[in-house]
Amino acid sequence: MTQSRAKLLVTGGDASLNDEIRRLLAERYADRVELVTSAEDPAPMAMLAADAMPDGAALLSPAAQVLWSNTRFRALDAGTRSKIATLASAALATWNANTGRPITDIRHEVSASDLSAEFEVVLSRPAGAAGGAGASDAAVVIVVHDITAAKRRRFKMEAIERAGGDLLRLDAEVVRKLNASERLRALEGKVVAYAHDLLHFDHFGIRLLDAATGKLELVMSAGLPPTYADIDIYPLPEGNGISGYVAATGQSYRCDDAGNDSMFLPGLSGARSSLTVPLKIQDRVLGILNAESQQPAAFTDEDRLFAEIFARSIAMAVHTLDMLVVERSTVNRSVSSRVEDELAAPLADIVRELELLHHSVPAEPETKSHITRIGADVESIRERIREVAAGPTTLLGVERAMASSTRDAALAGRHVLVADDEPKIRRIIGDVLRHRGCEVTVCDSGVSAIEAIAAHAAAGHRYELVISDIKMPDRNGYEVFSAVRRLMGEVPVILMTGFGYDPHHSIVRASQEGLQAVLFKPFPVERLIDEVKKGITNQAKPTT
Repeated sequence: MTQSRAKLLVTGGDASLNDEIRRLLAERYADRVELVTSAEDPAPMAMLAADAMPDGAALLSPAAQVLWSNTRFRALDAGTRSKIATLASAALATWNANTGRPITDIRHEVSASDLSAEFEVVLSRPAGAAGGAGASDAAVVIVVHDITAAKRRRFKMEAIERAGGDLLRLDAEVVRKLNASERLRALEGKVVAYAHDLLHFDHFGIRLLDAATGKLELVMSAGLPPTYADIDIYPLPEGNGISGYVAATGQSYRCDDAGNDSMFLPGLSGARSSLTVPLKIQDRVLGILNAESQQPAAFTDEDRLFAEIFARSIAMAVHTLDMLVVERSTVNRSVSSRVEDELAAPLADIVRELELLHHSVPAEPETKSHITRIGADVESIRERIREVAAGPTTLLGVERAMASSTRDAALAGRHVLVADDEPKIRRIIGDVLRHRGCEVTVCDSGVSAIEAIAAHAAAGHRYELVISDIKMPDRNGYEVFSAVRRLMGEVPVILMTGFGYDPHHSIVRASQEGLQAVLFKPFPVERLIDEVKKGITNQAKPTT
């Protein structure tokens, strides 16, 4: 098959010199180059330049017949060329109807017949064709720009902006209806869906920085193995993989070849490339979004740009959720304290009146009994107000729960571990469960709880239920939950937190893996007992 030859234009200058250049080129490149001169072709320069254009170009007659076109225009499908011809006829009609006015270019966007491409069509009048006699016979100059990539980028950018707005609207719409766990899980569902649809990340994880431990904790994921969460990663530029580097520097990182990148720490089995971007609020890094693929070089710089934009929306949504929980905790404490202050004077006045009645009325047993009962009720009101005002440092209905020392057949002999760094909380829970018949191990920290779980498992025993606070200084609730799953299998776990505060996002992570329940302090003790019974009755009583 004969290979087409490139056209080389030789024009201008001295004719004899041109002939010499042609002779030399012909001798050396005759089989690869076709030489053209202005003498042989009256407009070779324009034609060659037009064929070299990255855009389609054509000259149409008033009857929409193609008088001339370049290669790219001719490559358009017939349906698209027909649409352009229709636009050219309409443009001529517009220009002819406005004779005498300045001629301006007309622009349209046109889709290919099969919708596989998008074009911008620019229609112009040739120079000197504006107005006057014969203007209606002037042709139309057409330039066709391929804007497919630009338009798709614009559509994707708009979609990502809408998705980001939706993530932020989530909080305002549901904050009054859902608790902290439900809000985070709803946010996770939206993040996973948008990441898959907009960014085509089939496998990704989001890690947030835990200020207490300094670790990047996995809080959301899709398609990643459970072991991915077991890798301890810190925001350091070295020794903590790509995620640690991105969190430390605040700079995105694209890994095209995982096998030859020393910074890559395996997450997805068989991953061959990854993209990691920071989650930032202004200059503060909250965490990272990491996507992995089993294909090499699966992510482009455009993917990086879109991921960075989406990551900003995720960071704002997560930050807003955290602020809402902190605000609710602060407001609850403030309101409870204000109620206590406002009721203190009226209750004190009731007590004084009761004392006067006690000393002034006849010594009738029934009247004295009523006065004593009213006094007890006043003291009970004071105690309940103090319980509510104390917030996460206490529980509700303790007095009533402790008044009942009847052993519960469903709880008798059951082994339960309680972990909380607040002395009052762990004492109350331990005492209440013991009164109901449980064998209770009480731990004052996350470390001691994990050690007790490990020792119990090593001896061949299992706790039948574990209750743990989420926010402890050494280990968080998820770490206790994870130790139970690792050492004792499906033993039910109940997590507790003050007003829904969960800085480590333990609730979301544990809920994904079968958490029994979450209790938000201050909760009624009877609610705890109900959850304990529910969890324990689903477990077979051990024989050891």
